[in-house]
Amino acid sequence: MILTSSSFSDGQPIPGEFAFCTPDPEHHVCLGSNRNPRLAWSDIPAETRSFVLICHDPDVPSRGDDVNQENRTVPASLPRIDFFHWVLFDLPAGLREIREGEFSNDVTPRGKSGPHAPHNARQGINDYTDWFAGDNDMRGDYYGYDGPCPPWNDEIIHRYVFTLFALDIPTLPVEGKLTGQQVRAAMHGHILAEASLTGTYTLNPLLKA
Repeated sequence: MILTSSSFSDGQPIPGEFAFCTPDPEHHVCLGSNRNPRLAWSDIPAETRSFVLICHDPDVPSRGDDVNQENRTVPASLPRIDFFHWVLFDLPAGLREIREGEFSNDVTPRGKSGPHAPHNARQGINDYTDWFAGDNDMRGDYYGYDGPCPPWNDEIIHRYVFTLFALDIPTLPVEGKLTGQQVRAAMHGHILAEASLTGTYTLNPLLKA
């Protein structure tokens, strides 16, 4: 199975239009266009009955003490954890493309609605749900795609891994407000094939993506 994108190239920077935040010289960051990138796939197993798409950042700091703090940096040596940006499942077996901006076209304070999504698919909540939990203006359930917004003082460039899974079942046998980890667990034993595409992003002006 092959996963491609005309929005960015594998291993290369993700353009700012697909990010939750973009650099701002006065305030470090500002809100971005937050459009989902275009994705297309081919060489699908004949037994495929649905697809799952997950986007995660494996480079998120495991501790937030230094995150976005003036005169401090997030050290490269800090252990990193997964942060889910998009959890999309029950995509029909006949689908071969997601268009730019089809699932997200802006930043939605308090999160986009869900779980229902285009193509009769479902979406889980991404990890901005937890990130904004203590913010009165932004807290809510963040369904669907919300793009990169790594710490502006992080010493490393973050990677964003888009992974498409071909499954042997038409729908995942789970309900409710689902996280990336829960969807990963629900797929276990049903994956026929998978393909990944990785983009990079940074908000640190001292780094070059």
